[in-house]
Amino acid sequence: MGLSGTDARQPRGEGTADDSGRLPPGQRVQPGWPVLHYGPVPRFKPERWDFQVYGATADGAKRVWDYEAFQTLPTGEVEADLHCVTKFSLLDNVWSGVRAETLVEVAPPADDATHAMVWAEYGYSANLRLDDLLRETTIFATHRNGEPLTPEHGFPLRLMVPHLYAWKGPKWVRAVEYLIVDRRGFWEERGYHNVGDPWREQRYSYQED
Repeated sequence: MGLSGTDARQPRGEGTADDSGRLPPGQRVQPGWPVLHYGPVPRFKPERWDFQVYGATADGAKRVWDYEAFQTLPTGEVEADLHCVTKFSLLDNVWSGVRAETLVEVAPPADDATHAMVWAEYGYSANLRLDDLLRETTIFATHRNGEPLTPEHGFPLRLMVPHLYAWKGPKWVRAVEYLIVDRRGFWEERGYHNVGDPWREQRYSYQED
């Protein structure tokens, strides 16, 4: 599977003639990027911001970066579509930031870790299998198509997990907690599917095996 979540990359824009082949079941192409989130937009204060990795880490220690230190981590780009559980898809995005696999190399999980809880402002959370976190397309994004994310879209840091529904990629991310036993995140506790694969239309918990 290519970095865009399809077999072929296409130029950035508002979609092309064969968009139907790129869309998961039940999705529609969205020409703009709607603002959808639960709760208010947090005020960013760089002097108070930090990013943490903790829980079942390989050495048992917590890693913490302040905002300046986080900017020194290696960065990369991912070309990938975004699929929202509300049935819109935003095509032809280039996300820039710190790849999840880069972060995991710097702060690895313990051998028995199986999942991660991604924490954001106001206690919001989303759980992921480690395999999903480690996909080459998963990225802690700071920019979209060369422009910094707006506060409404997650500035200063938003997780993108393009092969899953977009709720699995929280805005305003602050931490990753490695887990040896899976726990449901914010929306998963409220009836959303624990995995969230758009190609299987895994929208709600009643669809789980």
